[in-house]
Amino acid sequence: MAEVATQLVGALEGLLGARLPLRVRAWDGSVAGSPGAPLVVLRNRRAVRRLIWQPGELGLARAYVSGDLDLAPETDLYEVMAAVAHFAELPEIRSLRLGPRELLSPEGRRLLGTAARTGALGLRPAPPPEEARQQGRVHSHGRDRAAISHHYDVGNDFYGLVLGSSMVYSCAYWTPGGKSLEDAQEAKLDLICRKLGLRPGMRLLDVGCGWGSLLLHAARNYGVTAVGVSISREQVALARKRVEEAGLAGQVEVRLQDYREIPDGPFDAISSVGMAEHVGAAQYLRYAGGLYELLTPGGRLLNHQIARRPGQPGEPYVPSPFISSYVFPDGELAPVGSTVSLLEEAGFEVRDVESLREHYALTLREWVANLEAHWTEAVQLVGRGRARVWRLYMAASALAFEENRIGVNQVLAVRTAPDGLSHLPATRAEWLAGVPAETDLGDRRSVR
Repeated sequence: MAEVATQLVGALEGLLGARLPLRVRAWDGSVAGSPGAPLVVLRNRRAVRRLIWQPGELGLARAYVSGDLDLAPETDLYEVMAAVAHFAELPEIRSLRLGPRELLSPEGRRLLGTAARTGALGLRPAPPPEEARQQGRVHSHGRDRAAISHHYDVGNDFYGLVLGSSMVYSCAYWTPGGKSLEDAQEAKLDLICRKLGLRPGMRLLDVGCGWGSLLLHAARNYGVTAVGVSISREQVALARKRVEEAGLAGQVEVRLQDYREIPDGPFDAISSVGMAEHVGAAQYLRYAGGLYELLTPGGRLLNHQIARRPGQPGEPYVPSPFISSYVFPDGELAPVGSTVSLLEEAGFEVRDVESLREHYALTLREWVANLEAHWTEAVQLVGRGRARVWRLYMAASALAFEENRIGVNQVLAVRTAPDGLSHLPATRAEWLAGVPAETDLGDRRSVR
């Protein structure tokens, strides 16, 4: 059949009621779509079959991860992602539901007929093997271990390619003097230590410690004794190796342990960086309360967490099908206001909230550039499908941060002492500068 792309694009635009923001090249070489728009490639009929069986984001993701749908060599991934994101926000697209009823409408039958003539109809294609298949009760210990393993146990060498030498998998902090991703990650680690008021002799707990970078920084530069916990076996193995190589085995302990199973508080300070997104709304108060109980009175918590924008009142939270299926199974995002409220409900006094939204966009673009610069090696390490998952999710996330569809916040909270003292210095400038807590404004009470 001649001009497959023209037929498919025409039928799809008729069903959607809007013009596609892309050009499409079909497997027969034909091209159709908006002039000058980014060019995507349907490499085979299965790409169309995936979209018919699973319309929307998940079908597109399956087609891209499997390689059935691709980008032309001259096409910029960010341009495609931005075009698709803006298209999805059009009123006619937001209100559109693509189900059996819509596919049996005149426009839907036209699309199915076009697909049939091109040989694209057929049985539902199996999802790519990179798609997570979670079992068991949500946020049970076993299911959480499987979810974490799906994302973090894909190979430490792969993460080294993406993250660089810092091995920090969270938002960096881009200061005016920083010249590289490594500089920005070092600045972020130090910002956390200063917010926590770390000093020699203190005991630090890092919940979700990753590959141990914060533990190492705090022990080397602030003289603390540190405990890190993670339920990723590969993270723990490498973190322990890094601790040994740094000569800090007597000062830093890394455990393969769930945050719900830590028996040996109290700690003087607790950090939780990029971990709370895995907890889930139903478990969040238990998470916050558990950390509160592990802190000594006057101790500080630094909770670094991605946030979503609030929805309309009563509107349920619907996670991204692609992120849930391929990237962070069972992960949940909450508005920052909800996080603050739950921390306070658990007993904390929230003292500071800092948004790092733009910093995360810059960080993600650096990670994408690292992945693309080492693409051949990354594919050898984890396979083409998984490398495509990481490229797609990181680029899409960078745009989401840039466009304020998601954010990231550092929340500093305190377990106040029985006498009501926070043991924080009087001003933010002082506690960021590491001024000892003896300058606590609460110590300057006047008798009335």
